[in-house]
Amino acid sequence: MTSRNPIAAIALLALLFVGCSATNNLTMSAVEPAPVTLSKDVTRIGIINRSLPAEGNKIADQVDKLLSAEGLHLDEEGSKAAVLSLKENLEQNRNLQEVVIIENESRLQKGLSVFPAPLDWAEIESLCEQYKVDAIFSLAFYDTDTQVTYKMTTMQLPNDLGIKASVPAHELTLNTLVKNGWRIYDPYSRRIADELVYNDPVVSVGQGINPVKAYEAIMGRKEAVLGTSTYMGKDYAQRILPYKHRVNRDYFVRGTDNFKMAQRRAQAGDWEGAAELWQLETSNKDRKVAGRACYNMAISNEINGDLESAIQWASKSYTDYEINDALSYLNTLKYRVRQQENLNRQLSK
Repeated sequence: MTSRNPIAAIALLALLFVGCSATNNLTMSAVEPAPVTLSKDVTRIGIINRSLPAEGNKIADQVDKLLSAEGLHLDEEGSKAAVLSLKENLEQNRNLQEVVIIENESRLQKGLSVFPAPLDWAEIESLCEQYKVDAIFSLAFYDTDTQVTYKMTTMQLPNDLGIKASVPAHELTLNTLVKNGWRIYDPYSRRIADELVYNDPVVSVGQGINPVKAYEAIMGRKEAVLGTSTYMGKDYAQRILPYKHRVNRDYFVRGTDNFKMAQRRAQAGDWEGAAELWQLETSNKDRKVAGRACYNMAISNEINGDLESAIQWASKSYTDYEINDALSYLNTLKYRVRQQENLNRQLSK
């Protein structure tokens, strides 16, 4: 008897496929080294703001005039918000003793909307000596680029009798792209330790009986831009900190009754109990079963933080029993070992 409902048949096949899968998925926490490694002697940070409000905006109409006038102040306030946020978040880093904002150095400012040429090392070393810091974080540029779009629409306004009526209106949308670029100068190694650009959009909408009124009706654009800038500063401060994330792994759940029981133990959080059963199956006469058990023992050791043992089990699974999945997992484990070595060097500061 054939099914007359193809969707139901597909769903049934999908359920059967999932139910018969040879593997189950798990997630575990892994700690990655900081994206940026500074010299071990860096404990005092100086921050410079090389950005200035963008100038030379073309003025075509009344709205452009308003945007240009506001933009000069918005760029300045936004860059200061980003720098202050960077300082406040770097001060929470227990590896740092002091963070200072270096001001009144107008010769350093460029006010470009792209990366300016890097400062030379003589300038960096002079700043470090003058302000008693070990490295320089630089907001190399900051710019808010706003695109304006109009459309005709209607809006509700009260008439002379206090009754709301639909009237023609202008709808103004401001698409503001907040752009900034950062550099970190490490004078101990005489290298630019990091260079990164952030581009985040802020969208604001207002309505009015003419374009200027529509612009005046826009609420919270400045606050949104400053909030985005603050977040950028906070995010950049994390560049020198290790971070946690979740990784996905698949382990085998089919082969023998011990695999089924081990799956239940794993689902209950008893990974040690699951490993006991997998260990028994590593000597199974069935090569496929033994290879899967070795693979699962690698998973168990990674969960416990023993990456070297995990590599040995994964290697055995691939070389001795030809479990193909073990080869890619082996490369993943080797990458984790290299990352752990980088992390250990960072934590030993």
